[in-house]
Amino acid sequence: MKKIIILLSVLSLGCKTQNNMVQPTGLVANAAMVVSAREEASKIGVEIMRRGGNAFDAMVATELALAVAYPFAGNIGGGGFMVYRKANGEIGSLDYREKAPLAATKDMFLDENGNVIKGKSTESPLAIGIPGTVAGVFAVHEKLGSLPIEEILKPVIELAERGVVVTKKQENRLNDYRDKIIKVNGDKTLFATAFKENDIIKYPALAATLKRISKNGRDEFYKGETAKILVNYLQEKGAIITLEDLDKYEAKWRTPLIFDYKDLKVISMAPPSSGGICLAQIFKMAEPFDLAKMGHNSTEAIQVIVEAERRAYADRSYFLGDPDFVKTPLKELTSDDYLKQRMSNFSFEKATLSSEMKEGKVMYNESTETTHYSIVDQFGNAVSSTTTLNDGYGSKYYCDELGFFLNNEMDDFSSKPGEPNLFGLVGNEANSIAPQKRMLSSMTPTIVEKNGKLFMVVGSPGGSTIITSVLQTILNVYEYSLSMQDAVNAPRFHHQWLPDLITFEPNTFDTTTFETLKSKGYLINEKTNPVIGKVDAILVLPNKKLEGGADFRGDDKAVGF
Repeated sequence: MKKIIILLSVLSLGCKTQNNMVQPTGLVANAAMVVSAREEASKIGVEIMRRGGNAFDAMVATELALAVAYPFAGNIGGGGFMVYRKANGEIGSLDYREKAPLAATKDMFLDENGNVIKGKSTESPLAIGIPGTVAGVFAVHEKLGSLPIEEILKPVIELAERGVVVTKKQENRLNDYRDKIIKVNGDKTLFATAFKENDIIKYPALAATLKRISKNGRDEFYKGETAKILVNYLQEKGAIITLEDLDKYEAKWRTPLIFDYKDLKVISMAPPSSGGICLAQIFKMAEPFDLAKMGHNSTEAIQVIVEAERRAYADRSYFLGDPDFVKTPLKELTSDDYLKQRMSNFSFEKATLSSEMKEGKVMYNESTETTHYSIVDQFGNAVSSTTTLNDGYGSKYYCDELGFFLNNEMDDFSSKPGEPNLFGLVGNEANSIAPQKRMLSSMTPTIVEKNGKLFMVVGSPGGSTIITSVLQTILNVYEYSLSMQDAVNAPRFHHQWLPDLITFEPNTFDTTTFETLKSKGYLINEKTNPVIGKVDAILVLPNKKLEGGADFRGDDKAVGF
């Protein structure tokens, strides 16, 4: 009898581990959910699904609602990436990343001596890449949507006309960026107004633009009246984007990057996003170590993750770029033998210095201000999408006649090999500027399966910190048995090869951890990054319900039914 009781106890423990029976702490929904940077956008996405729409209809609605409710990063003047998994297990991904204009040149941000001209790739009209968002949502709708586009856009247009309530965080952001916005757009521009918390900002120009797009489709943005107004505005400001640039733009369906971590199957974005490949490398380098036994955010676990990150980001710098322009050795970079060799000089006793860490030997045969949303519908389809203008409010160029900001995504190219971009990421020849080329990104929209079933939808903004935020959130649930919301709330840290610093969220880690790491030669930064990522994620619970993890670091909100 005693043997049977012990056996049953072991079995129940096994089931508990397997099913991750953790009390949810975030919003729980029975059927469908959207988690995004603003409640207004999440509500509109859910409203579309309540009307019988699927996750892809909700993706279109949420993406465009973020352009209204969250102009800091939500956009129709930028671009992004989407990874999806249909209820039948079919997967895919869409690249609607911005492109370099036809008149772009490799040395366009350098002076006559070949040095980078400070600010030219971030704050000048030459910083603007060809926007891909409108092409992206229409590509998704055409292939996977179910409701008419007019029905999907109707609540988004109504939101723009009705207006959006300013939150405290939004008031602070607008205050921080107002002078820069006025500098390039003049003091009559919409955002020259000093908006305060609880004010309502109405967007009549954006509503009119969206109405034309609703009526005339994607071509309205790339060939129609909107295209002509946009190009006139850009050329007046000194940009090099032409009607031909807009006309030639296409979103591109790509094969997702897939890898296993223990009994998880991770589906993420392939280049020109570096997200999936870096995520795969870090997970695979960390896999031989028992992170769960080491403990959540323990010194040992931090060392393993940091050293894996250091090596992955060094490879990112050297090898990765637009696969339509450069050969990217994805298979070689994720091979077990290669990654084992990469970690062979890791020691728990002493930090590996980034100055001594170059890219690996492979044989050939990145904003802080991005936004992510996760969607699961009542049919079992899942969407993970990350979209961006690059910097906060992008290039700060705001076309008042059309009602939206333009990106400064050209900074994500390597202006010069070895020179850091806005996020301190160092690039190389593979990511150099060329006409019609897509710039490398850190965006990491990700879907995770467990035992062949949908397990998690996850992603984050945060420039170079996106990859590490997604990584830690998945580990927090899988290795450390945290609920989805607690996994998102947990303190985060980041390393990206150069600069050679571990960045910690301030006031979240104890000094003993820092002292131990410093004694092993690690350099610590606890000051400059108040936020590392803003994760929005959905976990499928053992009872098939959904738990949302909406990041408290922003105004993010989970909504479901």
